[in-house]
Amino acid sequence: MQEFASFSAHASLQRTIEPPTLILGVTHSQTCLVLGARLRSLRRAGFRVVLISSPGELLDRTAAREGVERIAIPMRRGIAPLADLIALIRLWRLLGKYCPQLVEFSTPKAGLLGTLAAWFRGVPCRVYMLRGLKLQRSAGFKRQVLLAAERLAAACADVVLCNSESLRTEATALRVAPAAKLHVLGEGSSNGVDMRRFSPGPCNLRKALGISANSPVVGFVGRLTCDKGLPELIQAFAAIQRAEPAARLLLVGWFDAAEDALNADLRDEIRCHSGIICTGFVNDTAPYYRVMDLLVLPTWREGFPNVVLEAAATGIPVVTTECTGARDSVVPEVTGSLIPPGYPDAIVEAVLKMIRDPERRKRMGEAARAWVLEHYVEDRVLGLTADYYRSLIESVRETGLQRALE
Repeated sequence: MQEFASFSAHASLQRTIEPPTLILGVTHSQTCLVLGARLRSLRRAGFRVVLISSPGELLDRTAAREGVERIAIPMRRGIAPLADLIALIRLWRLLGKYCPQLVEFSTPKAGLLGTLAAWFRGVPCRVYMLRGLKLQRSAGFKRQVLLAAERLAAACADVVLCNSESLRTEATALRVAPAAKLHVLGEGSSNGVDMRRFSPGPCNLRKALGISANSPVVGFVGRLTCDKGLPELIQAFAAIQRAEPAARLLLVGWFDAAEDALNADLRDEIRCHSGIICTGFVNDTAPYYRVMDLLVLPTWREGFPNVVLEAAATGIPVVTTECTGARDSVVPEVTGSLIPPGYPDAIVEAVLKMIRDPERRKRMGEAARAWVLEHYVEDRVLGLTADYYRSLIESVRETGLQRALE
């Protein structure tokens, strides 16, 4: 027994010396767009980081840029039993090969399959990163299936990290997991914001985009989908432009072919509208915020929207909704305005109020940047994550060593 204890202690010491392996998985490669800083921070904190998602250029590019390993495992966003089983087996085999000390899976499908595979493999630290609740825009049988999937993913995890306080509140109400398992680090957000990259400064893009210097610019950044509130925004902009003919709508994003994709008629309307500028996908969104007078995010569901923090860091106010996650990203009437989702008239009223009051916009923009600087600087947010993950691994090691020595 004493020899076994000595061997176990020695093995534990070896594992302590080696960099701990952390596997981070998401469903679709486009989610890699928001993972760069997180991957970089965890690698610099001493983790061997392995990134998993469905195959895609963004997976390859992100992994190469951030200096982490990457594994492509096809995963379907929708319900696909056979494909899901194959992906589960691949994840199970991968975890057996890498023997990670900690896994972090997020987005619905990767969250379910990844935590389930990690539970089967007995991975010591299993984290489910809850970035939002897709079921909030679903009904009937589909909603029940999605809720069951969230509960199973949470049950297989040791910890469920929520992106915001309102998301934790909603997850508790839905009994996704016991309250003691649901955690928010700091003030929320899974990334924070790079205050140097997203900052006020001269705007050099207006001319290139065909926007005159005196045109008020209403901005949107993100996927152009129904869940992001694009149908309401386009309807609202028609009324905004009738009241302010010089106004322009700048859409920095792409038509996402997801379940909540925009219909063909609305896509055509956006493309053909003389007052709407749609950039498509862009690698660096930072310069586009400087073109905007305000950002509008009329979303129906969020975890914690990165684009609101980026806009705030750039010094522009935001109009967003009272929905889960979004309401955490604005200090009402200080850094921006909150409106109910699904009401184009509410968008019109809030936007016109800001367009017509430059001093108010300036005051809100300055307050927004100060608020982000206080709570959401990238290094602070991601430092909390790295410290938390180290503490989870250390806690498991101490428990294992103690059991081996008994």
